[in-house]
Amino acid sequence: MDPKNLHPLSTLPEAELEVLLRKALEETHPPGTTFLEQGGQPAKALYLLLEGQVALLDGEQEVETLEAGEFFGFPSLLSGEPPALSVVAKTPVKVLSFPQEAFQRLLMYPEVARFFGQGLVQRVQLRRVPEPSLFAPVGSLVRRPPALIPASATVEEAARRMREEGISSLLVEASPLGILTDRDLRNRVLAEGRPPTTPVAEVMTAPLFTLPVETPIYEALAAMVERGIHHLPLTEGEKVVGVVTHTDILLNQAQSPLLLLRRIERLELERYSPEVASLVESLFHRGLGGVEIGRVVASLNDALIRRLVKEAEAALGPPPVVYAFMVFGSEGRREQALLTDQDNALAVAEEGHEAYFQTLAEHVVGGLIRAGIPECKGGYMATRWRKTLRAWQDTFRHWMEAPEPQALLDTQIFFDFRSAAGSLSLKPLEEAVLEGSQKGVFRYHLAQASLAFRPPLGLFGRVRTEEGFIDLKRHALAPIVALARLYALMAGSLAKGTVERLKAAAEGGTLSQEGAERLEEAFRFFFALRLKHQLAALRQGKEVENRVLWSALTPGERRRALEGFRAIAELQESTARSFQLR
Repeated sequence: MDPKNLHPLSTLPEAELEVLLRKALEETHPPGTTFLEQGGQPAKALYLLLEGQVALLDGEQEVETLEAGEFFGFPSLLSGEPPALSVVAKTPVKVLSFPQEAFQRLLMYPEVARFFGQGLVQRVQLRRVPEPSLFAPVGSLVRRPPALIPASATVEEAARRMREEGISSLLVEASPLGILTDRDLRNRVLAEGRPPTTPVAEVMTAPLFTLPVETPIYEALAAMVERGIHHLPLTEGEKVVGVVTHTDILLNQAQSPLLLLRRIERLELERYSPEVASLVESLFHRGLGGVEIGRVVASLNDALIRRLVKEAEAALGPPPVVYAFMVFGSEGRREQALLTDQDNALAVAEEGHEAYFQTLAEHVVGGLIRAGIPECKGGYMATRWRKTLRAWQDTFRHWMEAPEPQALLDTQIFFDFRSAAGSLSLKPLEEAVLEGSQKGVFRYHLAQASLAFRPPLGLFGRVRTEEGFIDLKRHALAPIVALARLYALMAGSLAKGTVERLKAAAEGGTLSQEGAERLEEAFRFFFALRLKHQLAALRQGKEVENRVLWSALTPGERRRALEGFRAIAELQESTARSFQLR
């Protein structure tokens, strides 16, 4: 292996590279050699692995294997602190050792400094001891047992109790258990002119949405953002043991999705996109997975849509009939980490009222554009796609009973639908999808659509690039999304997220457990890899895209990408055989 061809050394001026290589020592070591000891002496050199493998160990647990072409020692060199992980040879190894002064000289070059800075973040995340403020149990935020009040108590008694105890919610002793919050008192009592003698039972929220105390804070946070709630009861077994509030979580974090959620109602639309990008970068560098970040961002987008819908209704008057503002594609699957184009539509209860709903759609779509979410290039937006619920059922049945391959390829994102705003139930549409998903002709064409995008593997399993680039959306994420959609529907599941669909397919027996787990691992990896490079592009003022430069990936990333590509290819081949497709 020639170090001159390895990134980032290949970016150095030739003369400078020659000087640095002359300072380096080539060494060979047997298996079991400990290069760095966790918590031991700080690193004195930067190591480049030329041959063999070394293990990164967190205690006794191996968290990563490094192969030829990868560096180690730089996290400790950058921080000046003891190594966070042990580095031990797994096989006979050959390394190139750069002294500390050579490493400092390397850091004078921006591209090299950026490479090792990003590598530092990745190595820290390997420790599996993420930042406590995101990964600690949400129960750690509970400060007191829940306060309870009888359902027969009056709202005046409840308000007095909250003031005396300095709390913002009470659990209501009803069946099922309910909750009354300070927001309920403002919005359901004062704003509606109810008398102080109103029974608590009339204005409480029931049944409770709860989570177990051991739930990680990031999951609790995502659930609160998703539902737009500010109080979260926590359970141990069947018993509610405490309530955490948005304030508890805000105080626990420097930058929180809940803080942005609270500001969405008043935020200038033009500030939305940069605020989301800043939040995403913060969450990513604090160790939150890309898929989990996507769920948080989708919930924020939903809140923005609800704001725009509310504004439209305030200007136009109450809607003449109930409706649902639907979202599709990555937003429908809750997998939109950075803002991409819109995919939305309207479902209305009955025909007529075109002027009202066209104006509403234009306000929402236009507001999303101002917020940095551009128009859909394919035109799949509520300004063009508006039907009655019955017409939507007919449209879906047509797609499923007499599908045309290209039309289905273009419209399969509609099968990721969910409601982001409005009160019209989409259950009849979900039932139509479940019914149609059992038809052989629909499955056949959906399987055909899942083979439209293939992983970039050439002869002997080597990666084929396009001018050195790999399109992660087209050749990695899109085929996994399509395969998960196919096998989840075959299992009779209405799950929307790709990870949830893979789990449902495994539980339903349409995918093997191993196959589902391999695809989930690949999906999580490719999602995070794309996000990492998109965030880097944002920081550098470059265009955010789905392509990555293959040579810029670390050897470990290339290895994991190959494993993911192979998992996709194997399931696509199996699908082609099962459905007798070429």
